[in-house]
Amino acid sequence: MVTVPARRTSLAVSLSGIAALVIGAALVLLLQVIPPTDEISATRRTISEYGLSDHKWIFDLAVILVALGSAAGLAVLHSQRRLPVPAALLGTLWTVGLLVIVAFPKPDWATVSRSDFGGTLHRIASVVAFVALPLAVLVAARTAFPGSPGRRWLARVLAIASLGWFAVILGAVVVAAADGGRWWTLIPLGLVERGMALTELVALGVLLAPARSQVR
Repeated sequence: MVTVPARRTSLAVSLSGIAALVIGAALVLLLQVIPPTDEISATRRTISEYGLSDHKWIFDLAVILVALGSAAGLAVLHSQRRLPVPAALLGTLWTVGLLVIVAFPKPDWATVSRSDFGGTLHRIASVVAFVALPLAVLVAARTAFPGSPGRRWLARVLAIASLGWFAVILGAVVVAAADGGRWWTLIPLGLVERGMALTELVALGVLLAPARSQVR
């Protein structure tokens, strides 16, 4: 039986995790409206482009907050036995992927070879993170919300929508491979990535939001 103090601690950690996600997302949005990062195209340039600016520390802080908030919220779900092992592993890949993105910033491809180790690791971590999170939400939805079909449905829809955004990128890669073009010029990559990131954070927030039994 879960004691009241333990329930309150779990509630506090869950809410703190969600707050970290919100603050992290808000910091990224802030970068789009303050100079000099306001000149970065939100339609064509990826979010990691902020890491090449004078506001790199804000970008790093935002990503770290999202990683820590994710880890905290997922840990609560695990302690409540509402997070299946596969979902926990996928959630770990998401969190570690975010930290790798910070540790190995996106290089300036105009001056760095495409075979650059740090840049390659950054790209791999980005793909792994963006794919692992929606899969984690899909796997966890049933166990996390056994008595809340509405939240289970919402989490799954958001997770599938997140994978849909990624499918757009994958489709561009396939088309470019067929005609020899550059895949990132075939789609508004910045817009697609931002849409995917926002959808995934909302999906994660739905998953981490305290259940009714926690708030009683």
